[in-house]
Amino acid sequence: MPKVKTNRVKYPEGWELIEPTLHELQAQMREAENDPHDGKRKCEALWPIFKIAHQKSRYIFDLYHRRKEISKELYEFCLDQGYADRNLIAKWKKPGYERLCCLRCMQPRDHNFQTTCVCRVPKHLREEKVIECMHCGCGGCASGD
Repeated sequence: MPKVKTNRVKYPEGWELIEPTLHELQAQMREAENDPHDGKRKCEALWPIFKIAHQKSRYIFDLYHRRKEISKELYEFCLDQGYADRNLIAKWKKPGYERLCCLRCMQPRDHNFQTTCVCRVPKHLREEKVIECMHCGCGGCASGD
């Protein structure tokens, strides 16, 4: 008789410390995805989803890189399982991108005139003082703010 394969995931040590927060953020994500978007622009309906995805990635990034509260094994597990955005975290490690809100804001192909998003412009250089990014609703993620 062949062996039965199970898809059980083995959680690394320390998972029980971050699990409640990640499940809470996952529940918020489900709620944001199912939220009706009547009366909102097409792009505005996605803003809460981008915000929660940013929060999850920032939470894991801060636990590992800033506070040093989780192990490398747990950090890699979270990235591999999709609890955090590996590419966004890689950008946060580089100078000038410490406060980046999402990857779409820095890609020139997604913007007029092949530049970066308006939220990447420092506040003191903006003509309009209050702005919102069209992609994620960010009010400003330039490092100099």
